[in-house]
Amino acid sequence: MASGTLHIDLTALTANYRALAAKSARETAAVVKADGYGLGSALVAQTLAKAGARTFFVATAEEGVTIRQALGAEPTVNVFSGHMDGDTALIRDHALTPMLNSPEQIARHQKALPNAPFGLQLDTGMSRLGLQPADWAEARAHAANATLLMSHLACADEPAHAQNGQQLGTFRALTEGLGTPKSLAATGGTLMGPDYHFDMTRPGIGLYGGFPFTDATPVVRLSLPVIQIRDIAPGTAVGYSATYVADSPRKIATLSAGYADGLIRAMSSNATLWYGDTPCPLVGRVSMDLLTIDVTDCAEPPEALDILGPHQSVDQLAEAAGTIGYEILTALGSRYARKVTA
Repeated sequence: MASGTLHIDLTALTANYRALAAKSARETAAVVKADGYGLGSALVAQTLAKAGARTFFVATAEEGVTIRQALGAEPTVNVFSGHMDGDTALIRDHALTPMLNSPEQIARHQKALPNAPFGLQLDTGMSRLGLQPADWAEARAHAANATLLMSHLACADEPAHAQNGQQLGTFRALTEGLGTPKSLAATGGTLMGPDYHFDMTRPGIGLYGGFPFTDATPVVRLSLPVIQIRDIAPGTAVGYSATYVADSPRKIATLSAGYADGLIRAMSSNATLWYGDTPCPLVGRVSMDLLTIDVTDCAEPPEALDILGPHQSVDQLAEAAGTIGYEILTALGSRYARKVTA
């Protein structure tokens, strides 16, 4: 039996794309990196293409190949990591568009694929990827031939953060007078309004139901099967290192899932699972393949419990684990049976 069933609602995915697209008068692309945020990049890209997406973003050239094979020749597939050493054949053979991040990448692309499309990524203050302002004076000469000028906001999840306005100002200053299409906003920037939209928005996490798109429709539900249920007496320890000791008679269910399935160890004794409307606390430590859950309050012995679903979003589960919804979503393992509804 699989470690659980991951329910993927493609209707919700489509609704989220269209809701975010409706916030901008310009093109809305889709970010489908990290295997479509853990949900299957080919499935996700095909669904979003039907919803109207014509431009897709991935992290690496290898991810771009998967999207090209899923969608065919028409859509644009942009690669955030640019033209890395060893990427030339993949970019050429699969018509990928690298977002060039440095003078070295510009030189590599111009030498290897002088007639192939490219974009330019600018570092406007995140200090992660992109051409630094000191490099821009020389690199700007390539802007007229680029398909896109883009940058990325570091603090868009916090709309009031001063760095958002600073990056916006830097991006405007660097690209002033250039007619090349521009993009600054991912999900958070899309929600901050037209000043950040430019010619293209490129939502990622919001498509999949994650923060900061609080109006998103949930896309995933994760149900985990019960292997066995045991009665334990007061004073009985549960799990590795005996971190949980019962203070009263309890019913403990052992579930088939663990950190090998993306349910990280930091959830130990913090997370809650659900049987219908009944909350069931995770007790003891998360193991590689097993969870131990207190089901004492359940009206009947459960056969499965939900760890993601109507009562708990990826962000709420992430908060219990001291992390972010991105990590929870992209870590969902390959052992789950996947049930897709459209």
